[in-house]
Amino acid sequence: MDEVTFKSDTVLSDVHLYTPNQRHLMVRLNSMGQPVFLSQFKLLWNQDSQTDSGTMGGDHRDVPREETPARTGSTRSPPGRGHSGAGFPLQAGVHAAGQEGAGAQLDEDGDLDVVRRPRAASDPDPAWPPRDKVHPMILAQEEEDVLGDEAQESSTHSIIKIEHTMATPLEDVGKQVWRGALFLADYLLFQRDLFQGRTVLELGAGTGFTSIIAATAAQTVYCTDVGADLLAMCQRNIALNSHLTAPGDPEVPFSWSEEDISDLYGHTTILLAAEVFYDDDLTDALFKTLFRLAHRLKNACTAILSVEKRLNFTLSHLDVTCEAYDHFRACLRQLEQLQDGQLRFAVEPVEATFPQHLEYERIRQLVGALAGHC
Repeated sequence: MDEVTFKSDTVLSDVHLYTPNQRHLMVRLNSMGQPVFLSQFKLLWNQDSQTDSGTMGGDHRDVPREETPARTGSTRSPPGRGHSGAGFPLQAGVHAAGQEGAGAQLDEDGDLDVVRRPRAASDPDPAWPPRDKVHPMILAQEEEDVLGDEAQESSTHSIIKIEHTMATPLEDVGKQVWRGALFLADYLLFQRDLFQGRTVLELGAGTGFTSIIAATAAQTVYCTDVGADLLAMCQRNIALNSHLTAPGDPEVPFSWSEEDISDLYGHTTILLAAEVFYDDDLTDALFKTLFRLAHRLKNACTAILSVEKRLNFTLSHLDVTCEAYDHFRACLRQLEQLQDGQLRFAVEPVEATFPQHLEYERIRQLVGALAGHC
């Protein structure tokens, strides 16, 4: 696997573009023949370790009417403070190396004179190290634990391991890790006390990253999505993080038992959805699902939603737009204005101003919302 090639219908989660090779280790091929990589994320249990980074910087999941669960629960709480050690964040900062002491070359009119290197020739003695191509590192099955001495030295409670793909067709984007899911997981870490002993349902969970984070505090988490291959990846990620959560033991994998359904409707108080608002039809389906669940759940619930506001230049508008995000906001307004008998929704924004509890690149375009009914 010398080169990574992308086709015209390939969707790539850009969080993978900011990390060096050794942090994306190819471990296997899934049943669709897609390369699966193993990445590690560093959890910052010390709440004072990071300050607000919301000023830094600047899809994809199929949620049908009936989703299939992979259940996970929490049996232990990670230590609250004082963990240190080098982890492997999926999103690392990009540092640009500038030339120090290089004077600007000006022409006779005072304009900047840019000297271009001939395309066919390269400097035999470059002043800077050449840029390396990005190639995934392939591991054999018995070498899965070869993730670097730094990971072995750090506390196991400060690392979460996730298997994922890097580039997929649109219908398989749930197998990737998206920045909006990292933002939602970060918020859950910040509000861990709100999840203690709760029952949580995530819609369109993808790789299961957010559900695993929720299960570090919640009593039960129903992690749902569609597709046996995706659910198998999610189940494997739950097993990889048994140091943080205890996997459930369903009688029939990826199915609802009567006990599950009774527990879901009788105890769920928190609904989660991250990065499932990239398509208008999908967004409409998600909000209809939230409304139906709110009617059927025994207890009042709060939905915590997250999305990355993606800006695009469109020929139809001849301007920079974000139609998917605009539709998401419109659905939130409709939900807030909707009154059905005694059911009323209150919507609050989640600003990216809370301290980071997870290492990733938090950009301005990350948006969250709380939608609770009363």
